[in-house]
Amino acid sequence: MTSHLEEQYQTSWQERQTFAENMQPIIGQLFRNNGIEISVYGRPLVNASAIDIIKAHKSVALHEENKLRLRESFPFLQALAKMPLAPARIDVGKLAYRYLFKGEANGLSIEQFLEKELSTIAKHTDVQETKDVVLYGFGRIGRLLARLLIERAGPNAKLNLRAIVIRPGKEDDLEKRASLLRRDSVHGAFNGSITIDKENNVIKANGAFIKIIYAKSPSEIDYTAYGINNALVVDNTGIWSDEEGLGQHLQSKGVAKVLLTAPAKGDIKNIVYGVNEDMILADDKIISAASCTTNAITPVLKALNDEYGIRNGHVETVHSYTNDQNLIDNYHPAPRRGRSAPLNMVISTTGAAKAVAKALPELKGLLTGNAIRVPTPNVSMAIMNLNLKKSTDKEALNDYLRNISLNSKLQNQVDYTASTEIVSTDLVGSRYAGVVDSQATIVDGDRAVLYVWYDNEFGYSCQVVRVMLAMADINVPTLPLT
Repeated sequence: MTSHLEEQYQTSWQERQTFAENMQPIIGQLFRNNGIEISVYGRPLVNASAIDIIKAHKSVALHEENKLRLRESFPFLQALAKMPLAPARIDVGKLAYRYLFKGEANGLSIEQFLEKELSTIAKHTDVQETKDVVLYGFGRIGRLLARLLIERAGPNAKLNLRAIVIRPGKEDDLEKRASLLRRDSVHGAFNGSITIDKENNVIKANGAFIKIIYAKSPSEIDYTAYGINNALVVDNTGIWSDEEGLGQHLQSKGVAKVLLTAPAKGDIKNIVYGVNEDMILADDKIISAASCTTNAITPVLKALNDEYGIRNGHVETVHSYTNDQNLIDNYHPAPRRGRSAPLNMVISTTGAAKAVAKALPELKGLLTGNAIRVPTPNVSMAIMNLNLKKSTDKEALNDYLRNISLNSKLQNQVDYTASTEIVSTDLVGSRYAGVVDSQATIVDGDRAVLYVWYDNEFGYSCQVVRVMLAMADINVPTLPLT
């Protein structure tokens, strides 16, 4: 015979599941039809399972005094579905909490409150044009970018993945490329349907119709022959990093701009979204999205420098091995990298600490850096040993960074965890540039050591997409405003 407590818990759980399941179609329709990305305290709910929606609501209690129940946030989601809104990222959890628990209702109905809070994205007549996108290269980052762009496919998509360029392969090349997109040893199965049209060299995925173009160099391609015009080419091959090499893309018909998914040389702007995307100008033709490590550490460094000031410091990255290393011992032109990546920790170099200065000039010359490649396939960590200009303590510094992760311009870049049990595999699929591990923070007066996790593949790819949107002059604000 079940106890009263058991029955109470089971009833509560069933209620939560029902609300979560009812939320799913509304979240999907808002995203597909309006370009609205729903989240709860930063946890994205687009394509989320019912359990993920429940867990996102549960996380609110980690940051606030009260719980936020699904039955409390559901009316806000229903109201959003009836509003004519421009594309945006909307945190329905924060809106509901402010209305219900922070005294911001002020006698307004839910609909009136949302109209006030979301007035900046009231539907307007200025329709942002869709931007054709070409992925040049289809390796680890290229395939994850494809997943992210396909995820955004739909009638309201502003970035339209039209083509992928790869080097000529064998007869079964298309099948193998599609299979690599369909299955991933680190990130799991593709969430959806993938088929191929071998006759036309096309991959069809969740409504996206993607032409596969075989070419040995940019000079061979006329994109207009495929109906592609004014395109943004995302070069993720790593072959070129300077203006001369990347400029080859601009010689191809149908190309307007180029984005490099690696640090750039020379005068090319290195952009860390959330920190210096305002440097992107309409007439910029070639931009770099910097490196995964630079993206992970720069937002946290900016936040710390803004509040405490940084006199100097050292950044050590503990980085998963990459495709550039050898599977077994073999010749490699770089020191130590010839040794087997799955079997060794390998001391290497990183330019990330110096590269921070390109996005955050006030830190130029203040940071040193090094790297250790370790036998894990994904998720890395940056250990930042910093000398600050102001003294503080662990609790104050952690509270500050927690607030940055929730209520600042950097909330899409900086995440925060207070878990005492988190390990690297728990961060696979994180959409943030970096995740502050607050339990590992060390503070002694004006000296601080911070540990920042980052999914060096997926988290970085999310940052790349944000830069793509900025280059296409597509504005997707995050609301409510902090």
